[in-house]
Amino acid sequence: MMRKTEHTALDVGNALVGVCLALSPWVLGFTMEAAASWNAWLVGAAIALIAIGALVSFAEWEEWANLALGIWALISPWVLGFTGIAAAFYPHVIAGVIVAVLAAIELWFIHRQPVGAA
Repeated sequence: MMRKTEHTALDVGNALVGVCLALSPWVLGFTMEAAASWNAWLVGAAIALIAIGALVSFAEWEEWANLALGIWALISPWVLGFTGIAAAFYPHVIAGVIVAVLAAIELWFIHRQPVGAA
């Protein structure tokens, strides 16, 4: 499947957001918060690796996986109990929203039927 530039840009965006989330414990100084830092490292790395995989050899499941990871990053501060740590809370919520939205847009591109197509 030949991918358009805007589709590739969505995966590049998710890869960058994933890297930023993975680096956030060191950059924002919450490495001592075990649940928050491990979640950021693992989820950020997974998002980045899946997005890079989509750039190399696209498969629809990669977008579904990043949608799920984005939703997880968004809700994880409440589930894992670090809503009171602003340095960890905001990167997770922001990254989660961005990744979920970009993955959802990519899925929409995949499934939309062009006007006049049979």
